[in-house]
Amino acid sequence: MTTIPRSTLSMEQEINRLRREMNAVILAHYYQEDDLQDIADFVGDSLDLARKAAQTDADVIVFCGVKFMAEGAKILNPAKTVLLPDLEAGCSLETSCPAPAFKAFREAHPDHMAITYINCSAEIKALTDIIVTSTNAEMILQQIPADQKIIFAPDKHLGAYLARKTGREMLLWDGSCMVHERFSERELIRLKTQHPKAHIIAHPECPETLLRYAHHIGSTSSLLHYTAAHPAHEFIVLTEPGIIHQMKQRSLGSSFYPVAGVSDGACNSCNTCPYMKLNSLEKLYLCMRDLTPQLELKDDLIIAARKPLQRMLEMSTSIPNSAKEGN
Repeated sequence: MTTIPRSTLSMEQEINRLRREMNAVILAHYYQEDDLQDIADFVGDSLDLARKAAQTDADVIVFCGVKFMAEGAKILNPAKTVLLPDLEAGCSLETSCPAPAFKAFREAHPDHMAITYINCSAEIKALTDIIVTSTNAEMILQQIPADQKIIFAPDKHLGAYLARKTGREMLLWDGSCMVHERFSERELIRLKTQHPKAHIIAHPECPETLLRYAHHIGSTSSLLHYTAAHPAHEFIVLTEPGIIHQMKQRSLGSSFYPVAGVSDGACNSCNTCPYMKLNSLEKLYLCMRDLTPQLELKDDLIIAARKPLQRMLEMSTSIPNSAKEGN
């Protein structure tokens, strides 16, 4: 019978003991539950965590995030053990871009370079020229010759935003994030009316109909830095509300209002990522105790997928690492 420590404190103590004994590092995305962010060694966005995974000297990487993030850690560290508390923690963007269809799409446009958002499977990464995150995508696009034709996948909203920002014409894959796409414009306007002095901050995965209201648009790290630079303010937040935990710690005296999603009868708010929320402190403890579930990838897939990830890291050297160190 599985035994789990009875109290949160004793569970945290056990996780800390296992971390020391295993020489493990715990990485957590900003969208994870508060207690997972608090116990992690490093908290960050996709670029932060990819860098940390590439740099770590730990023997075991425990990834509190979703599957494509843990795959990235394994691709960059094939000899290390990579654990994910729940292997069902997927991503709607990843599933919107199946590898066979994307391969055919690429083959139909052989003169295009494939720039792919990091929110994709290892198989898609292996079919890609350069991986990007919402933090570094604009910088990387600026380094590509103006006459080079580009496919951008899988997020059509991020791709459209980048096209407007850079003036680049890009062929966009028809994918989207189930959370960012479902934020309610009506709820946003209601909050804007109730809090007229609030800054509206938005992730570029949101549709343009929502982005047009924003005072600041940026990656999760960018949104976090923006709120930290404006303490004692009000913010209406158009991204997964898990990041508000970090915002409250760094923007003292501020108030945050997450925007609800469009209700479809099955979901009352639809503004949280159900995949990110599959991980829990209990699952973190169990995966470290039992060394399972482990993320495994075939060697040839790792080799092919590593190239576009390494290109991303090389082309992003001037972007500061904003990952939080310590608890």
